[in-house]
Amino acid sequence: MAGNSSTIVTGLTAAALATVGFLAFQASATAPADLAEPLRSGAPVPVPRAHPDKEHPAALPADSGVGARVVYALDDDRVWLVAANGKVNRTFKVAPGSVDPPTGAYSVTSRSGAVTGTDGTPIEHVVRFATVDDVTIGFSAALDGSLPEPDPTVRTGGIRESVADGDAMWGFATIGQSVVVVP
Repeated sequence: MAGNSSTIVTGLTAAALATVGFLAFQASATAPADLAEPLRSGAPVPVPRAHPDKEHPAALPADSGVGARVVYALDDDRVWLVAANGKVNRTFKVAPGSVDPPTGAYSVTSRSGAVTGTDGTPIEHVVRFATVDDVTIGFSAALDGSLPEPDPTVRTGGIRESVADGDAMWGFATIGQSVVVVP
């Protein structure tokens, strides 16, 4: 009896695997062309040029995307955490590294609770989203609360935020979260 049961289970498993393989083949053959190539992590997707509000510099830039996202304005050194309904949950100033990401749409690719930054400073709540010429770009908070000026002689991609802002970023920007970089 035990021999018959294992034969039946083996047969059913093989049939299930064949069915799943066939369905996967069918799905890939009928996928739209724009879905055939997945977005490479850290590769920017162009976004329209955002126009900052000169009278309200903390206002979310127009044309900065839709849905839940992190918006990072290069010229203003400011970040917005935006909910799915478009409401700004939090905005804050940051201190950029010496290497900026190109403007565009990205996704959070990795996170680390606590590490040492490329400048030797202990940091926490690291949220990475891009790579530029082998320099990883991401948000982080220095444990000592410092927001240093970037050293132009050292290539760093750390975008520093306060500890409180780093806590908010950590809770908001999980793996896959959209990050939109505007000028």
